[in-house]
Amino acid sequence: MSDEEPITVYSDYVCPFCYLGRQSLSAYQETRDRPLEIEWRPFDLRAGKRGPDGEIDHSVDDGKDEAYYEEVKENVTRLKDEYGAEGMLGIDGTPEVDSFDTQVAAAYVDAEYPEAWLAFDEAVFEALWIEGRDIGDPDVLAGLADDVGLDGEEVRVAIESGTNRERLREDFAAARQAGVSGVPTFVYDGHAARGAVPPEHLRRLVEGT
Repeated sequence: MSDEEPITVYSDYVCPFCYLGRQSLSAYQETRDRPLEIEWRPFDLRAGKRGPDGEIDHSVDDGKDEAYYEEVKENVTRLKDEYGAEGMLGIDGTPEVDSFDTQVAAAYVDAEYPEAWLAFDEAVFEALWIEGRDIGDPDVLAGLADDVGLDGEEVRVAIESGTNRERLREDFAAARQAGVSGVPTFVYDGHAARGAVPPEHLRRLVEGT
C-alpha cells in the first residue's frame, strides 16, 4: 500500500465518458513507477429524472435534445480513437440501464471487499460498454461478482438491503454537497478535473507538472 494520496473518482457506470475516463486513467497509471490508488465515489447521473418512488421517469424533460446526443456520439467516437477503446459500444449499442442497483453492489464490494473492488468495477464497466449487458439486472451483477471471486448471492442480497440503498442515497447527496455536478470528476489534493480528460491532464493533476 502506497502512502501517496489516492485519486478520488466520481462516476456513474451508465456514463460513456466515465468508461473513457477510466481508460485514460489506466493509460496514465501505465506511465507511473508505482500504482495510484483509486478512491471511488458514486454519482447519480439521472438524479433529476427520478420520481418520488426512486424510479427513473423518462417523461421528465432534462433539456437534452437530439443535438446534445449527436454531440455526445461524436465525442465518444473521437475519444474512443484517442484512448484506444476500439471495442467500446456507442450509446446506441447499449441497453437503457438504471445504475442504482449497480452502484449499491459496487459500494458494498468497496466497503466489504476493497481488495476486489477494482476488478468488480472494471467488470461492470466492460459488461455494459463492451458486451452490451444490462448491468442493472441483479442476476448480471451476481454473475460479475462470481467472476471476480466474490459470492454472487451475497452481492444479490446486499443489493436489496434497505440500509445499503439508503447509504448510497447519502453518498449521492455527499457528492452534490461536494460540488460535483457531472462525471467523471477526478479529485486530487484539493484540485479537480472534470470529464474524460487525457492522461497527460491527469498527470498534471496528480504530479503538478
